[in-house]
Amino acid sequence: MNRGRFSVVEATVAGVHAALASGETTCVDVVRACLDRIEAYDGKGPALHAIIAVNPRALEAAAERDRLRTTGAALPPLHGIPLVLKDNFDTADLPTTGGAATLVGSVPPRDAFVVSRLRAAGAVIIGKANQTELALNGSSVSSLGGQTLNPYDLTRTPGGSSGGTGAALAASFAVLGTGSDTGQSIRSPASACALVGVRPTRGLVSRRGIMPFSPSQDEAGPIARTAEDAARMLDVMAGADPEDPETTLGVGQAPGSFRDALRPGALRGARLGLLEAFLGTDDVHQPVNAVFHEAVRHLERLGAVIVPLAIPGLEALARDLSLMRLELADAFDAYLTTLGTAAPVRTLAEFVARGEFHPSLRADLEAALAAQRAAASPERAELHRRRAVLRAAVQRAFGADGLDAILYPHQRRLAVPVGEEQVDRNGVLANSTGCPAVVFPAGFSPPTASAPLGVPVGLEMLGPAWSEYRLLGFAHAFEWGAGTRRPPASTPPLAHPSLRA
Repeated sequence: MNRGRFSVVEATVAGVHAALASGETTCVDVVRACLDRIEAYDGKGPALHAIIAVNPRALEAAAERDRLRTTGAALPPLHGIPLVLKDNFDTADLPTTGGAATLVGSVPPRDAFVVSRLRAAGAVIIGKANQTELALNGSSVSSLGGQTLNPYDLTRTPGGSSGGTGAALAASFAVLGTGSDTGQSIRSPASACALVGVRPTRGLVSRRGIMPFSPSQDEAGPIARTAEDAARMLDVMAGADPEDPETTLGVGQAPGSFRDALRPGALRGARLGLLEAFLGTDDVHQPVNAVFHEAVRHLERLGAVIVPLAIPGLEALARDLSLMRLELADAFDAYLTTLGTAAPVRTLAEFVARGEFHPSLRADLEAALAAQRAAASPERAELHRRRAVLRAAVQRAFGADGLDAILYPHQRRLAVPVGEEQVDRNGVLANSTGCPAVVFPAGFSPPTASAPLGVPVGLEMLGPAWSEYRLLGFAHAFEWGAGTRRPPASTPPLAHPSLRA
């Protein structure tokens, strides 16, 4: 055994598995190293506030994975891999709070569907990640977890609402993480933290057991440091769930493995529509634009064909399409009923009346309650009609130019300073059409005193329904050719007796 050479910093699933196979490390050592990094950097040092709760049984689970290795049994695909869950994914052995102090003691009766699949695949849950409370916006601040900071620039947010997962993975607190995406909440932290995030096609991944925001828009997906690891996660997470009827749409749609798409030449001949309407034109947008245009040039060097794309009437088609305010109260009330006696409140109205939520969320919560109290109005039906019109326009755009994907920066400006609203995000096409989107690192803005490496910029590719396979292939090819991911300076390796944490 040659212990001591393996580092969890920037570790991948393949890297962990190779180190386990060679005897360089053990599952216990890998998990302990992640826990050491959380101890050093989450509440101390840069104080990222990415983690709401550490799993007290993580080392026990890792030891069980080590015991399995000695039996000669076939090992599952995520064997021993440290995983952080956004704290709106139900776990039967840990509280699920959505970042809310009101729900601090709420332990659901069973795991979310995808959590059970990830456990069965051998992943070790390190802990639950901070998020915007109830996932209501993109700031990643909550009454329970406080404000999560961006490891690349501690004066900025990590995007959101899955910002705790994003910051945790950027800082190597875990190898893999989950997110939920109602507006753009997987893709925003992926963009802000130089990660790969996948919002899947509606129906590919079950939402059962994930605290809802807007059932018409909610999706769950992987966040990882590489496209390969995102593909590994999606292989596990995708699947039909009889308790989420939408997943009947995905039966037969997943490939044998999403990893089969991962090859360096995947971009050769790919036709990518550059959606110039999703680029900002003001001075504040120029750092993102500069990174984006350089990334486009690199895509061309890798063999992609860039096609200028204009969707007629896009600004009007994509304006004010969110159903979130209209659906939150009923969806949250229904979720609380699944908790049984574990639910500390029975309705969103009771939640608001207790007044324990983060004050920045008051307006959103009161708007949701007002929408619930209002008599049935034509607004919801009209929004669904308009979303169908946008979906048809996007489908025409794919077909008219034979496009494999539509390309744009996920955020038109850099992740904003803490305390500001995360504006100018480009999540609407995926969240309003049900089409899949993958965000991956495009590069960094110029370095500054607070951002010694620069601030990450994410490139988003939107594809037709069920095109995750192809999108992950494109992301992997760009990653392989460009090498744009770098670990943050705020969370360097730690000295560790058995491996470099």
